[in-house]
Amino acid sequence: MELDLGPEIAEFRAELREWIAAEAPAPLAGLADWNMPVTAGGRTLARLAEAEAHPAYAEWEAKLADQRLICAQWPEEFGGKGMDAVRGAVLNEEFYRAGVPRVTRGMGEWLVGPSVMVHGTPGQRAYFLPRIISGEDVYCQGFSEPGYGSDLAGVQTRGVVEGDELVITGQKVWTSGAARANRMFLLCRTDPDAPKHAGLSYVLIDFTGPGVQYQPIRQISGAAEFYEDFLDGVRTPLFFVIGGLNHGWRVAMTTLGHERGGRATVAHLGFEREFWQLAETARKRAKTADPLIRQQLAWAYTQVELMRFSGLRTLAQVAAARPPGPRLRWPSCSGASTTSGWARSR
Repeated sequence: MELDLGPEIAEFRAELREWIAAEAPAPLAGLADWNMPVTAGGRTLARLAEAEAHPAYAEWEAKLADQRLICAQWPEEFGGKGMDAVRGAVLNEEFYRAGVPRVTRGMGEWLVGPSVMVHGTPGQRAYFLPRIISGEDVYCQGFSEPGYGSDLAGVQTRGVVEGDELVITGQKVWTSGAARANRMFLLCRTDPDAPKHAGLSYVLIDFTGPGVQYQPIRQISGAAEFYEDFLDGVRTPLFFVIGGLNHGWRVAMTTLGHERGGRATVAHLGFEREFWQLAETARKRAKTADPLIRQQLAWAYTQVELMRFSGLRTLAQVAAARPPGPRLRWPSCSGASTTSGWARSR
């Protein structure tokens, strides 16, 4: 199933497909399975890192940067291409179709950058945004804490002002990609006497400096994609506080409000690849006649298809200028219940 997004988008897709075919370095698609989700038991990260070290990847990254196709949905004034959500979704789809990497800047692109655009000062925007686009700064998230999970208002990590610096002490948990990050965006409590949702500050810290330690949380697969972090007197300039002291809650809500709806249309592709590999493994081991195995495979395939149709629905909502998110109408209710949320990667 494909959506008819109109002739203008069809022309954009055709031009983009032609550009990728002409500009993608020849060995790029064969370096790695760029569509495989990094959540595949943590087994893909080493292979992706090796592929990203190849000269063809650097050449491709430079071409994308030249065309402003890194952080492409950022406004042009901040270094992006100003793409709308539909074109962003098509961009993702065509990169996946061609089997070439859609070079992104992770949480810096999706979460930190938009928050700095909204709440940062002109000086902060000029400093932080180019470093995200260039890849110089790689972010991980410091929101959840032991005992509080996603209850952000319960944050206990402390920030104390000393001169023109903020000194941060506390612990964070469930941090994705901490070992690959050199910066963390975090919430800390800078006014312990303020009400629960007040007194918080949104801070960008050097995650490689003194006072920062982290250790892996081992998954059942043996991989360790999540980490717990220990911050002991980490010093950061007050310039790195976004939105001002004690105004971190509103900045965090901006961060959490930025959905990656454009990627929803391709999120299923890596899992679909994994499913067919699993089915092939079952076939080779003569397990496909086992009723229980067949039931489990059918269940897994159904989940992938649900993800695909959910992505198509998201794209249809964006194309119709409606906010993405489930729209549920319960027969027993007189009205519709509409929700919208972001599945947060810590």
